[in-house]
Amino acid sequence: MRTTLHQLRLDDGRTVACTSPAEARMLWSEMSIAGFYRQAAAGLRAGDLVVDIGANIGLSAMMFADSCPGIAVIAAEPAPIVFDCLQRNLSTYVPDGTAVEVAVGAEPGVLPFTWYPRATANSGLYADRAADDESTRIFLRNSGLADVAIDMITSGLHDGEQIDVEVTTVAALVARYGPDRPIGVLKIDVERAEFDVLMGIPAAIWPRIRTVVAEVHDIDGRLDRFCAELRRYGLEPETRQDPALAGTELHEVFATRR
Repeated sequence: MRTTLHQLRLDDGRTVACTSPAEARMLWSEMSIAGFYRQAAAGLRAGDLVVDIGANIGLSAMMFADSCPGIAVIAAEPAPIVFDCLQRNLSTYVPDGTAVEVAVGAEPGVLPFTWYPRATANSGLYADRAADDESTRIFLRNSGLADVAIDMITSGLHDGEQIDVEVTTVAALVARYGPDRPIGVLKIDVERAEFDVLMGIPAAIWPRIRTVVAEVHDIDGRLDRFCAELRRYGLEPETRQDPALAGTELHEVFATRR
């Protein structure tokens, strides 16, 4: 796994470590708009714990910490080079942030993980190159790009490397790093493993979770199943799909206790 670390200067003047400035800039723009992530951040309270599953380089963790001083963040990311960036960024910008080099699923173990060096945010336990290529093509086409440009951008974008990664559960992370804190936000962005993450949360922990914000791949009715599981534990979900992602399997979920 070879890649070069870069530095990106954000629009607020801060500099973050990343593997791809273009990808990091896009991810930061998602944190900056008035969407579900910002909606989740608005409900945080001092003393809360944020559990950031699929943290990538830590931009969502930074946004949550910016929004509410006094929170703690557990940020889980399994890809070693991306984790290196996560560690650097949390140590600089998230005062009570803990980076954990691990994937999160239904049960502990070791599983194969596909890492895309040129599209790290699409990496995952259930990576699907054809589906990831197609979703990217649809996104770029919806954004107004011509097919010639789309072909250039997507060529080799999802050439992946397979590595073995440690897998843990939300329950284990919380027990180790935040056993007594209310969970103000559980953020899940794990590229088709989102339902596995829910399966790793026992009933005893759900009352501590006030808000869930997630990306869900709607494959075989998974979006409905995901929302039904949240309702089962007392959260009321909303869903939306970015117009630029219309025609893809990607949806966003925001759920909170009423």
